Amino acid sequence: MGLNETVSAERLHIGFFGVRNAGKSSLVNAVTGQDLAVVSDIKGTTTDPVKKAMELLPLGPVVIIDTPGLDDEGELGAQRVRKTRQVLAQTDIAILVIDSTRGLTGADGELIALFEEKKLPYLVVYNKADLIEWKPALKDNELLVSAATREGIHELKEKIGAFAPATAKDKYILADLLNPGDIVVLVIPVDEAAPKGRLILPQQQTMREILDIHCTFITCQPEELKQTLANLARKPKLVVTDSQAFRKVAADTPDDILLTSFSILFARYKGSLPRLVEGAAQLARLRNGDKVLISEGCTHHRQCNDIGTVKLPHWIEAYSGAKPAYTFTSGTEFPEDLSSYALVVHCGGCMLNEKEMKHRIGRAVQAGVPIVNYGIAIACMNGILPRSLQAFPDILALLEEA
Repeated sequence: MGLNETVSAERLHIGFFGVRNAGKSSLVNAVTGQDLAVVSDIKGTTTDPVKKAMELLPLGPVVIIDTPGLDDEGELGAQRVRKTRQVLAQTDIAILVIDSTRGLTGADGELIALFEEKKLPYLVVYNKADLIEWKPALKDNELLVSAATREGIHELKEKIGAFAPATAKDKYILADLLNPGDIVVLVIPVDEAAPKGRLILPQQQTMREILDIHCTFITCQPEELKQTLANLARKPKLVVTDSQAFRKVAADTPDDILLTSFSILFARYKGSLPRLVEGAAQLARLRNGDKVLISEGCTHHRQCNDIGTVKLPHWIEAYSGAKPAYTFTSGTEFPEDLSSYALVVHCGGCMLNEKEMKHRIGRAVQAGVPIVNYGIAIACMNGILPRSLQAFPDILALLEEA
């Protein structure tokens, strides 16, 4: 991925839902102007959600998601329906596609109820307008289209565009912590877990934001930090580290320089830092046999010294003195029922959009289960969580009150 591309986690996610053979895939292809989805008259052709990152005017960068039919049957059908429901967690705008020749079905009604329960903006689109003679009375969020003849497609794109949220104000990775001309040191370990020949997404996005606000960044590895700081003629405003190097970086960073991690910055960026900081207290309360869920938002090849499955369990046991029972998930897999867990430890969520990250945190809160992310957990277990939150006095105050 190039530095100038808009990553999927930063794009508006538009999901197309409906029953089998309503023409969802045909409509996706008509809206995108691409053969994104396989189209067939056979029911159930779409077996898994299909995603495509693209530019969609007047919205700009979006992710289009084509989903399997919600009325799918059998054991495989149940799995497809589950996948469709998972897509709702990451959807910013929902499009319900209805076959005009059949009208509204019970499954369509269930979807509308789900949209409204989740307070999800949605449109109801009656497809196959070319096959009917009658014209239904339409509400403000409904329209009649034909994927085959392209009737109403322009109007549909305009209605989708009307849902576009205004540019988020006061949403920064670290720009509000800096003034033009400030120096930031980014500590990036290059070890067996680092991707070959590239930087990971949080590092790229942080660098770009620093450049955008006319500040300077310097990168180094943990063992080079002391010398890097000594080489600078002017003290940096902030040191940002990969969470795994927190202990060493904290020891080598003078107290008069602000210190935090990429993971903490992104928890704040996606609006979940206060809740995740609260969850850190549960690490010290764990007991033998407690169930702990360790979840990652992306999928990757597990290394022999993997942070999620190897390092975190080791650190948790050393810190708590307990031997919990662990469950590991990655990608779109996230348990429906969290009530049996004593704690959820989640990655930084850089590959998840804000909607899905907040959905997962909300699920934990609803189940009464504390949730913390990797960076906050590691800072807590190293005794430096207050130090890593000094840049955010409002959050630090919550920690001190707790």
